[in-house]
Amino acid sequence: MKFLQTIGAIISAWTASVAAAVIAAFDRTVSPRVVRLLEQDDGGFAVEGTARSDNIPSRIGFADGVLSAPNLVQAFRGSRVEIVLQPKRFLFRPLELPARAADFVEGIVRAQIDRLTPWSATEAVFGCSVPAAGGTESVTTMIAATTRKVAMTYVQAVAPFHPASVAVCTDIAERDAGRVKVFEQKARGHLDAARLSRALSILLGVVAVGALLALAVSAYIGDSLSAQENELGRQIAARRAAIRAGSDGSDRSPLAALERRKHETPSGVIVLETLSRVLPDHTYITELHLAGNKLQIVGITRDAPSLIPLIEQSQHFTRATFYAPTTRSPSDPGERFHIETRVEPKNAP
Repeated sequence: MKFLQTIGAIISAWTASVAAAVIAAFDRTVSPRVVRLLEQDDGGFAVEGTARSDNIPSRIGFADGVLSAPNLVQAFRGSRVEIVLQPKRFLFRPLELPARAADFVEGIVRAQIDRLTPWSATEAVFGCSVPAAGGTESVTTMIAATTRKVAMTYVQAVAPFHPASVAVCTDIAERDAGRVKVFEQKARGHLDAARLSRALSILLGVVAVGALLALAVSAYIGDSLSAQENELGRQIAARRAAIRAGSDGSDRSPLAALERRKHETPSGVIVLETLSRVLPDHTYITELHLAGNKLQIVGITRDAPSLIPLIEQSQHFTRATFYAPTTRSPSDPGERFHIETRVEPKNAP
């Protein structure tokens, strides 16, 4: 169970990092329009946009946490909204640090925020100016801090208009520190990190299940093909064994059966050769029928009765007899005979 939890934590961390990288790449590629709200003394805001148009109002009222002006949805939807509050809403503290700590200013301030401000780390939001050299071995930064409740009041007023992100800033007049950002919240849109991380986790799970199914199907098909290959090998071996047995002279082999059929079935060529030898020259065969071991011949001769002993003298014929009357026609040069005999399958002339 602990192993599975470790794997789950690794996958969650991986998907979160990938989602953050995708969102960062998208933000660098697609820069949203910037609409800047500058707080006025009466609590309202003057609008400053990088791409001003007639649809963006020049002034927006603010009372009881609600922004009031026409066309706010068109002005804020999909834009980056920067709310620049007056310095009177912030607490400013200078902080001197060693020069080597210039790259870690934000982490150092976060660790000491409860000592630098009246609020804890969960209650405060802050920003730091760019560190300025205070000497050869020290740098000085100006901290602007306020409560999270103050910042969220303005962020929640803009959020219903679906901006891409909302940032709360202020200007630090001391030492010309410039403008610092104390809080930023990205909208939960199509590329929200949590949603994208969940989508990546689901996609990874689907890919894993697909891989397992592919492995199972591959194993099943491999086993089936292996069984078919073994069966074909067995049949080929059986065929080869039968052929070898036939070549060895076994009585049940196919070659032996062919050999028996060769000697047991009368050969038509040998029958014709034998008849041509035993019949006299004045005898002519007009019809010949060989069916199995029975031979029927029809022809014309001068002396039909003398043909029976001539045929039976041959070792290839036995039981010669007339199966139809012998006739004589005025147009025939002799007697028309019909003889039937049995053929002995001795396939040698």
